[in-house]
Amino acid sequence: MSSRLSVRSGPRRQALVIGLCLLTIVFDGYDLIVYGSVVPKLLADPGWGLTPAEVGLIGSYALLGMLIGGVTAGTITDLIGRRRTVIGCLSLFSVAMLACSLAPGPEAFGVFRFIAGIGLGGVAPTVIALTVESAPAHRRNLNNALVCAGFPLGGMLAAVLALVFLEPLGFRFMFAVGALPLVTVVPLALWLLPESPVFDRRLGAPSVRHRLTALGRALRSRLAVPIVLFAVANFAGLLVSYGLNTWLPQLMRAAGYAVGPALVFLLVLNAGAVVGGLFGASLSDRLGPKYVTPIAFLVAAASIFALSTKLPIAALYGLIFVAGASTVGTQLVLFGRIAIHFAPEMRATSVGFTSGFGRLGAMAGPLVGGYLAQLGAGFAVNFQIFAGAALLAALATFLVAGSNGHDAAGAVHDLKAIRPAGEQAARREAA
Repeated sequence: MSSRLSVRSGPRRQALVIGLCLLTIVFDGYDLIVYGSVVPKLLADPGWGLTPAEVGLIGSYALLGMLIGGVTAGTITDLIGRRRTVIGCLSLFSVAMLACSLAPGPEAFGVFRFIAGIGLGGVAPTVIALTVESAPAHRRNLNNALVCAGFPLGGMLAAVLALVFLEPLGFRFMFAVGALPLVTVVPLALWLLPESPVFDRRLGAPSVRHRLTALGRALRSRLAVPIVLFAVANFAGLLVSYGLNTWLPQLMRAAGYAVGPALVFLLVLNAGAVVGGLFGASLSDRLGPKYVTPIAFLVAAASIFALSTKLPIAALYGLIFVAGASTVGTQLVLFGRIAIHFAPEMRATSVGFTSGFGRLGAMAGPLVGGYLAQLGAGFAVNFQIFAGAALLAALATFLVAGSNGHDAAGAVHDLKAIRPAGEQAARREAA
């Protein structure tokens, strides 16, 4: 307790938040992307006998859990605090990953992936809210991107470990690694992770009703436009991100590459995501995020569409790097943009709502890839569909920038009209 109390403000506090939240997101990314790295092994396992459609369906189970976790975490974190929610979600998905490594069959494996998804889904909106609220205004985008870069870093870790250990130790070892936060990050977070300076414990259990009412009113106000457009952008962006991270190794195998080189493509994709997320966030802090995200998604659409053609190996690596930078990397910037768009009173709930809706797209990505593989469609069709989704994300984010919706200042203005009734309701409940 004394350690947390001593870092309530200043650079040391920011460093602790960034470091611990980054570690959390690294394992969040690892635990999701590791599934894509083991897809070829799951398809080849004679004991389980899975078809591509079944592998895609199991891949969507974790994302269904993330939908539930993302939607509920926004409200939970506003009730009990960012710190407790992060630690709870981290513990839940770590235990579930250990259970995945011990699953006796695909049915139990799917159930444990769903449970892991609930914890994984709660991590992102909570960590984003904690990071943004702990950062000075001029570093919000960059600090958020530094933390969210942990997602593709986790993907790179999954790809590297798969290259080294998948063949000799099998897919169960890869999932067991996902339980490491229980003995590493969780103890550190319990000891050192500070609470958000914005979190107000007076907005506890009595405020549930008025917070839900505030969200309903926001959806009936001019805030409805950016909320809906951000939700659509999240849907399309996450469809591309999770579709590529789940099926890229198998798609490249279908294109004629062996397991090892196919996993290298996954590594390159996530390396691009790290660079793209940090570069995009830096541009957003300097130029504003309004037009950075739609332009980046347009680049994503073009680069992914180009992957559907026959290319020299050097060009292929380059395009996959650009695709990672402009899809997964841009998605990280988009999360930060959504968090900054809304005032603290609505931040976690809005991020949770829009990212929760986006999880439908995340679920669709593995399903689309599995369905097309089951039909025997060529790898080119997959890339063309993912390119179309990136184009939709570009359109939605462009419309946010050009609509009567607005960023933080306007959102605060709208919420001032929403907040008094909610506060009166909270005072009546407390009395």
